[in-house]
Amino acid sequence: MGKIADRALEIAEEKFIASSGPGGQNVNKVATAVQLRVDVFRIGLPPEAFERLKEIAGSKLTKNGEIVLTANEYRTQDQNREAARERLTMLLREALTPPKRRAKSRVNRVGKVKRLKAKKERGAVKANRGKVDW
Repeated sequence: MGKIADRALEIAEEKFIASSGPGGQNVNKVATAVQLRVDVFRIGLPPEAFERLKEIAGSKLTKNGEIVLTANEYRTQDQNREAARERLTMLLREALTPPKRRAKSRVNRVGKVKRLKAKKERGAVKANRGKVDW
């Protein structure tokens, strides 16, 4: 996992853009928001992880196969850069983690009988509701 995340951060292109949000008068002078672009095909993900990444990334993944992350929650470029890199790392970690297999469960005979008995009782309660015939 570490190698792939490091590779992704190596090939990522950072671009600083004007940020909407906190910054006061400084927001008009300094481009503090960071836009991180990574070409997914250059990272070297296994096919099953790539499929999971496509699903997880959603609209962050472009048609050209680039993940575009924008971070503008902080006032400084460094903090926004770290936030974007952390998001990319988390995205890749989630994609590389295979989903846990669901173990099938079976109800034993006693459980089935108990469930059917409860259904019968509930049906009887409902059947007793209704118009009263005097």
